[in-house]
Amino acid sequence: MAAAATPNARVTGAEFKAQLRGGAIKLGLFVNSASMTVAEQLAHSGYDWLLIDTQHGPMNRENLAAMLCAVASGGAKSMVRVGGFNDRSGIQQALDLGADGILVPMVDTAEEARIAVSACKYPMEGTRSVYFPQRSTNKDGLIGYVLNANANIIVAIQVETASCIDHVEAIAAVPGVDMLFLGQNDLCMSMGLYVKYQYPQMYASPELKTATDKLVLAAKAKHIILGVFLFGTARVKQFADQGFTFISIGNDLHHLMTQAKEHVDAVELELPTYKRRAH
Repeated sequence: MAAAATPNARVTGAEFKAQLRGGAIKLGLFVNSASMTVAEQLAHSGYDWLLIDTQHGPMNRENLAAMLCAVASGGAKSMVRVGGFNDRSGIQQALDLGADGILVPMVDTAEEARIAVSACKYPMEGTRSVYFPQRSTNKDGLIGYVLNANANIIVAIQVETASCIDHVEAIAAVPGVDMLFLGQNDLCMSMGLYVKYQYPQMYASPELKTATDKLVLAAKAKHIILGVFLFGTARVKQFADQGFTFISIGNDLHHLMTQAKEHVDAVELELPTYKRRAH
C-alpha cells in the first residue's frame, strides 16, 4: 500500500500498469455504498486504488461522477466495474467521467473480451467515442488525453466462470487486455464447488487450485497483470507469491461491518453486562 495517497495522482495509467507488471503490489478496495463521502475518505486512507462497483452497488451516473471526483481527490487510481462486456454505455460513461480503468465481469470467451476492449479503446484499437469537454479531458485537454488514453486506460477482465477458465489462454491473448482479475466466489459457484464442499472448504479445493494455476500460467505467458478479490488480509501473501499484484482486500461495506463488530465485541468484553441487540 502506498505510504501516502497523493503520489499515485502523478503516475500515469501506463506507469501504474508497468509497476504492476514489474511486481509492485497495489492494494485496493471495492466501493459499494454509492457514497461520495466514503469514497473520498478511503481515497485518503492510503489505498493504491479504489473500484466503484456499479455491477452490485446502487449507483447512478450522477453519484458515480461525484465518487470518481472523490477518489481522484485523494490520489488513488480509480476503477469502475460495469455491467458486463456488452455494457458499452456504462464503459463510455465511466471513462468520460474520469475513471482510470474498467473491470468487466462475467466474460466467458475471447470474443466477449474483444468486445469489452473495443469499447474501452479509441480507434484504431477500438470503437470508443470521442467527445469534448468531459472530465477525462480536463487535465490534459482533448488531444493530450485522447492520444494517450489507449495506453493509460486499465482494461481488466474478470475471471469468474468455468467457461472463462476453459477459454483463459485465448482471452489472455486478446490485444488490449491488461489484467485478468480472479473472482473466486462466482468461480466456485460456476464450478459447482459450493454444492460439493462445505463453506469455506471450496477455497482450498483441488478444483479451484487447478483453475487458478491455469489462470496464472495463461496470464504470465502473455505478461498480463493478475488481480484478485479477497475478504481481509489473511491470504494476501499467498496470492502475491503466485504473482498477483492487484489485490483487493474487500469492500467498504465489509470494512464497516467488521470494524463495527470489533467495537461491539470489545465493549462486551469490557462490560459483561452489556448485550448486543438480537439480529
